[in-house]
Parts: sequence; C-alpha cells; structure tokens
Amino acid sequence: MTGGSILHRAPAGLKLAALAMAGSAVVLVPDWRVMVDLFLLVALGFPLARLGRGALRAQLRPLMPMLVLLFFTQGLLASWEMAALVVARIATLVLMAALVTLTTRSEALIATVETLLRPLAPLGVNPGKVSLAFSLALRFLPVIAEEAERVREAQTARGLGHSPLALALPLIVRVLKAAEDIADAIDARSGHDDPSLRPHPETAPAPGRRFLFRSVKEQV
Repeated sequence: MTGGSILHRAPAGLKLAALAMAGSAVVLVPDWRVMVDLFLLVALGFPLARLGRGALRAQLRPLMPMLVLLFFTQGLLASWEMAALVVARIATLVLMAALVTLTTRSEALIATVETLLRPLAPLGVNPGKVSLAFSLALRFLPVIAEEAERVREAQTARGLGHSPLALALPLIVRVLKAAEDIADAIDARSGHDDPSLRPHPETAPAPGRRFLFRSVKEQV
C-alpha cells in the first residue's frame, strides 16, 4: 500500500501496538461527551492520512443501521447517555482499526502478527494459522460491507424501506454462507497438507445444510 502520509510510513508493528493501547483506553472512557470528542479526533485522522471523506463514509455507512438500532435499544433499556457512549465507542474503535488497515499493507500486518505470536509456538499456538485467520478477517470486513450494500439496494427496490430488521436477517444469512464456504476451503487445504486432518465422511458437512443456505440466500 502506497501513500505519502506519516501513517502510511509508520511500521506495522508500531501501528498495531498503538491500536491495542488506544483501543484499551477507549473502552475505559466513562463519559459520552469525551467519547464523542475522541470519535471526532479519530475521524480527523482520515484527511490527515490523505484518505478523504469517501473512505470515512465507507467505514461508517454499513454500520449505521446497527448503530441506530443499538442507540435506541440502549436508550430505552438503560439511558440515553449510555446509548451515546456505546455508539460513539463502537464507531471510534471501527475508525481506529480502519486507519490501521487502510494505511498498512495486508502482508505487513500478517507478517507482524505472525512474528508477535512466534514465541507462543511452544505453548501450542500456531502462528501461521492465526495469521491466516487474521488475514481472512481483514478481507472479510469489506465483503460484509458489500453484502450489506447489496441487501440494502434489494430491499429498497422491493419497497421494504430502511428497516434494520429487513437488512439484518438477509445479511446474516449471506455472511454465514460466506463464512461456511471459507471454513470448507480451510478444511480442504488443511486436509491436503495433512491427511490426518481430513474430515471423516460421517463428520463432513451435510449437503442438505449447504442446500438450505443456498435456498435461503436465493430468496433474500
């Protein structure tokens, strides 16, 4: 990933460490007003990183239905101050993570995670598999955003409005289907590398389950 900002030039390890510390600090903030100020401060990082307003909107737009639903749920069940705190905290954490991933090459992030986990190998941690899961997570987030946009357009075309429930249910089905496909691909790769890891026919995923996911996905 190329870029002329200081965030682009910073080492991946430094950015991950800063993200971990800043994320821990954000969780400890008790005041919603301070949390909103932190959100605005992190949002200013996008133009400073030369990412533009489009990148900022792209991170927040898929979250809006969930944040709106969460805000009203927290406001009715707890308090409106708590609702503002929770929503601002989630949005801030998402933007912080986005600043790191958008200004760092995926290969650098994966290599850094694998290096950090290598000392844990004697304890049974597989750095290669964890870094693979990390890379899949990085690539899966944009897929979820794209699926949410497709579902939103389909619901609008059908005249279903902007109901969060009408968006959430089809999106969950599509995400679960994509996750199942990825899990099957990982199982197939693992079985190819190590015959002992190949799934037994009795424990292999049932064809009916895939048919169910496919049928529901076609309906939504």
